[in-house]
Amino acid sequence: MSSFHSTICALEGLLEYETATGGTAASRAARSAGEEYLLERGLLRRLTTGEIVDPRFAMLSYPVRWYYDVLRGLDHFRLADRRDERLTEAVELVRSKADEHGLFPYENRHEGPTLFDMEQEGEGFPSRWVTLRALRVLRWWDA
Repeated sequence: MSSFHSTICALEGLLEYETATGGTAASRAARSAGEEYLLERGLLRRLTTGEIVDPRFAMLSYPVRWYYDVLRGLDHFRLADRRDERLTEAVELVRSKADEHGLFPYENRHEGPTLFDMEQEGEGFPSRWVTLRALRVLRWWDA
């Protein structure tokens, strides 16, 4: 489970490095390997059994801190502009979470100190931050 958390953190850093500097052959290979790790698992499943690794991976949150979730994984692939058919299940999972007004819920609050709450109503209610991230991913995917 922790390998999803550490993988997404490393991928985000590698992508930022490549964006800023052009990267190196080694950094691009490392990013590709990390992305393949997530893609082989459909962004949230065990490679061995196909089961969801952790139910929290399917829950949407913001801020994400160092935690992995399916929307964070999809957002990375959006920023990297890497479309792959293995993302389809994850995209449809996120899409299915929209309410009748097209808003997405805040589903998982990560513990830890906060300077101020990003979400006024808490878990289970529509979130402007989760909605922003989800709509960015869906627009990219549907384009």
